[in-house]
Amino acid sequence: MRIDKYLKVSRLIKRRTLANEACETGHVTINGKAAKPGTEVKVGDVVEIRFGSNLTKVEVTSIAEHVTKEGSKEMYAIL
Repeated sequence: MRIDKYLKVSRLIKRRTLANEACETGHVTINGKAAKPGTEVKVGDVVEIRFGSNLTKVEVTSIAEHVTKEGSKEMYAIL
């Protein structure tokens, strides 16, 4: 799954356009490497998202196309 879609589906970022912009401006990394919006994400990858001075680091635990609001929290584990 593309990282921009994963961020939206998992509700780490509210909208896909915002996820796209975050990737393009270098605020998202996967396993320590800068991620472009089309970069594929797999189970076990470590994703870091930088919002200003906040750093969110999560590990991908599952990938699903459609999930409920409650189920979205099971897609990642906060590190």
